[in-house]
Amino acid sequence: MFGNMLNKKMMEKMQVQMEETKSKLNNISVIGEAENGRIKVVANGNRLLNSIEIDENFFKSASREEIANIILTAANRALEQAERVEKSEMSHAAMGMMPGLG
Repeated sequence: MFGNMLNKKMMEKMQVQMEETKSKLNNISVIGEAENGRIKVVANGNRLLNSIEIDENFFKSASREEIANIILTAANRALEQAERVEKSEMSHAAMGMMPGLG
């Protein structure tokens, strides 16, 4: 019975820690760039896109297909960075919950 209460408290603590980490990830921004920075995509640590910036001169001179492909490249780069940040933060949070495993 005491073991069940201890497990429940531990699970609650873990859930709170994960929610705090997800909240922290919302405030972390990563940038994916393509075409020498002419297109920038900003995402947060939870892998949600926040904004897309397109250089005005590039926008005027490039075709629709070029712009679409380069946006995809920049977005994928931003999401890859966001995934790395998320894994790092989650790993850090897990180590905080189980300090003996580090």
